[in-house]
Amino acid sequence: MERDWPFLDEDHRALAAEADAWCRAELGHIDHADADAACKALVRQLGAAGWLRNCVPGEKSVFSARRICLLRETLAYHDGLADFAFAMQGLGSGALSLFGSPRQQAAWLPRVADGSAIAAFALSEPQAGSDVAAIATTARCDGECCILDGEKTWISNGGIADFYVVFARSDPHPTRGLSAFLVPADTPGLEIAERIEVVAPHPLARLRFAGCRVPAAARIGEAGDGFRIAMQTLDVFRTSVAAAALGFARRAYDEALAHAQAREMFGKHLADFQMTQARLAEMALAIDAAALLTYRAAWRRDRGQPVTREAAMAKLFATEQAQQVIDAAVQLFGGRGVQRGETVERLYREIRALRIYEGASEVQKLIIAREELKRAGGKEA
Repeated sequence: MERDWPFLDEDHRALAAEADAWCRAELGHIDHADADAACKALVRQLGAAGWLRNCVPGEKSVFSARRICLLRETLAYHDGLADFAFAMQGLGSGALSLFGSPRQQAAWLPRVADGSAIAAFALSEPQAGSDVAAIATTARCDGECCILDGEKTWISNGGIADFYVVFARSDPHPTRGLSAFLVPADTPGLEIAERIEVVAPHPLARLRFAGCRVPAAARIGEAGDGFRIAMQTLDVFRTSVAAAALGFARRAYDEALAHAQAREMFGKHLADFQMTQARLAEMALAIDAAALLTYRAAWRRDRGQPVTREAAMAKLFATEQAQQVIDAAVQLFGGRGVQRGETVERLYREIRALRIYEGASEVQKLIIAREELKRAGGKEA
């Protein structure tokens, strides 16, 4: 995988090469038939190898967006569930890394980093996905404790997590009324209401909170800081979704290229036909353009620059283009492309969710337009 991009340094390229070699040697030995068991095993494996330290730094403001992106791209290229396991450890514990108290960080972050504890980010609700301000789960606090009531859904690592970072409404204000809480999985009043099956299996669940009592010390940050905590946590990891899409697209392209060079048709190889060559050219162009947008956004974040617009562009373009690249790969494979067990068939299922989670493509367009209007001095959309 080429890494000669202007936004990367030698240490980044060395990291990518080391991760690629590790993936080739270590991944592929875990049975994915049981997604829960596979995910737990991958978390332990990633922790033991030290990779999770890149997404669970344990101190405030020391995330390297480029390192996270490179690792997600590499893991996604080799194993989509390994990418999921890595990313969710970071997203699930990100609020603790950025805003947690020293006691909260000491209790959980070392265990997340070494793979002995699994983290989850509980933000979405049945009526509050992209619209975080619509969260209805409540937190009634009396100084000594807080009582959580409500539901969360589409929660990654739901059912296998050791703790959840839960966002709930502690005040009626749409944004300044949200607070974040650290809720261990065995807390009374927290239950797994439903396990959710999706096209690319991974641990996912709907959670129910019914009189779920946590101590006031379980709050992350100050009361009313929940919206800011959620947005800043997502800001760290949103660009990395683009990187995961890039990894999926690269793998699909490599599979398609090898197949086109080997597949014989009408006395030629599939790669000899101009229609195939045009398709391969479009795929290569989409991948390079997505990579430049992705690592530009990561580079800007590592330099402390605003990335709202750039991260939205990267996520939108990389995920949409990866969908097209993978679809083209399936088409080039013909009937084999939709056969269970084929790499391109797996990638076809894995890419779809990336255009939805952490802000659907339509939401990214709204964000980009809003930022453009700000630049032009107009009113926000």
